[in-house]
Amino acid sequence: MDATDIPWSATGLDPLSGRVLEHLMAVRSADRDEVASAAGVPPAEAEQALRLLTDLALASRIGGAVPRWAAAPPRPSLGALLARRRAELAQVEALAERLFEVHEAVSGPRAADVVEVLKSEDEVPARYRQLLMGSTFEVLHLAKPPYVTSASAEAVGVTPGVRMRSVYETDGFTDAVSLTTALRGTGQGGKLRLTSQIPVKLVIFDRAAALLPIWGERPSAGSVVVHSPAMVTALVALFESVWQRAEPVSLTRRHDLADADDGLPASGRDLRTREILRMMAVGMKDETIARILNVSRRTVQQHISDAGAVLGARTRFQMAVLAAKQGWLSDQDDTAQQPAPGSR
Repeated sequence: MDATDIPWSATGLDPLSGRVLEHLMAVRSADRDEVASAAGVPPAEAEQALRLLTDLALASRIGGAVPRWAAAPPRPSLGALLARRRAELAQVEALAERLFEVHEAVSGPRAADVVEVLKSEDEVPARYRQLLMGSTFEVLHLAKPPYVTSASAEAVGVTPGVRMRSVYETDGFTDAVSLTTALRGTGQGGKLRLTSQIPVKLVIFDRAAALLPIWGERPSAGSVVVHSPAMVTALVALFESVWQRAEPVSLTRRHDLADADDGLPASGRDLRTREILRMMAVGMKDETIARILNVSRRTVQQHISDAGAVLGARTRFQMAVLAAKQGWLSDQDDTAQQPAPGSR
């Protein structure tokens, strides 16, 4: 196994020392230059790593004209190192508990750890960053204008492996911040839906904390972080209700669909028409659709006009109804399973 796949930092070892230790485990002994060659580093760095392993009793130096090093038996040597690390972590946990007690003593109303009130301009984006970076498995997001989170806070992505589901209000999905944030989330495996109306701006972190504005119509006036399990559960239910009613939208193919129509295969044109009709059906304006798909407004209008002619629809409402009946709005990548918009 490559040392880069092993979290050596958990043992107190840096990645280079971990690689050197792995090499020593695979040979009877090695001198500094052999270790340097195997690790791909200068001899001085290899010797520094060997000294660290010796100090930690993970390797021993063998005397001779040219010093050599041999690995200690891994089970007892690494076991002793891990035991020391566990003891250190236990001390840190005890310190954290003591600091929590001190924090409670001076925080007054926040001592109950039920809700935090954030009022200053700097508090909200800073706390948002902390909660987002601390999330371990899921982030749920209801987004609507006006957007007040700073650009630096928006630049923070979720940790790899954390699932993100977002619902954006269609009227607010035209600005650069919302589109950039949505693209970042979906690019990391997140899921996106759109709806015509969202009741409140909301972010839920690991179903353990929720961030929402104090005044819904004035998000810049301050926010609260809710920790109460009962209240967070109710907010999760609110999110799931909005999520179920919202329409799925894919941004992963926007660059694939951004080329000019000339020379684009029929399947590509059909796929783009499908995406445009799906967005139109949830009430998105032509300008918004064009921004999302990275195409011109004229291209969007041409696809809508062509689809309307094929469907025999006089209005956009009729077009959405007929497109849904034909299966054009289904969330599928396999266009061959549905009637092609340009083939009827």
